[in-house]
Amino acid sequence: MAELKDIGVFNLLCVMWMLICWFGYAQFARKRSRHIGSLSSVLHVHRINWMRRMMLREVRVGDAALLANVERNVNFFASSCVLIIAGLLTALTATAEIQSMLNAVSFISKVSVVQIELKILTLVAIFIYAYFTFTWSMRQFGFASVLIGAAPAPDDVTVTANEKRSMAIYSAKVIDLASNSYNNGLRAFYFSIAVLSWFISPIFFIASSALVTTILYQREFRSSALSALKKAENVGEKLFKDDKDLYRP
Repeated sequence: MAELKDIGVFNLLCVMWMLICWFGYAQFARKRSRHIGSLSSVLHVHRINWMRRMMLREVRVGDAALLANVERNVNFFASSCVLIIAGLLTALTATAEIQSMLNAVSFISKVSVVQIELKILTLVAIFIYAYFTFTWSMRQFGFASVLIGAAPAPDDVTVTANEKRSMAIYSAKVIDLASNSYNNGLRAFYFSIAVLSWFISPIFFIASSALVTTILYQREFRSSALSALKKAENVGEKLFKDDKDLYRP
């Protein structure tokens, strides 16, 4: 009870606010993407087109290389999570020294050892979550590689047109799921930056969590990249008109 009192109710409310911003935004973005064009929904259309055209090509080395390049990026972040977690656990053994350094900075709020431990453990939990999402993303990209390898050749008469269409749609769906897991891991990195501001002040933490949420919304629904992706083959105009059941993320 003494340790809980030392942490303070306000600090616990800050953690709850960050979780609401993080997972609340994820649910909001998922539902909004079903009705309004977003990076995830527009990219899903392009992935379906990619898989459809991939099956018209005899040589698919380029497609496999593109997928492997994305998988390497995911692998980089997963490896980074392991190193960060190791560093944070090391820092957890030196909380007294960290407290001394932080309390020596004039613009940082005075903190106790227990509060520092809570903040470090919060970061550890975030990067453990990120590690699992990144590794799951890697596995799903591996599944997509299998589907690309199993895709029928253009002149394969043993596969019907409907089966080829199904292969393209569900191959794109697997890539979409892998990309969503990758995106979830990146969001964890974003909110870990917000947690760093907690070491300055709980008020900064609350403001940073809201700022990160705003940045994520801006990039997902209002970015220049989204505008360009919509204009490619006029995908933005066709998104919720043609084949919308197939294109829905």
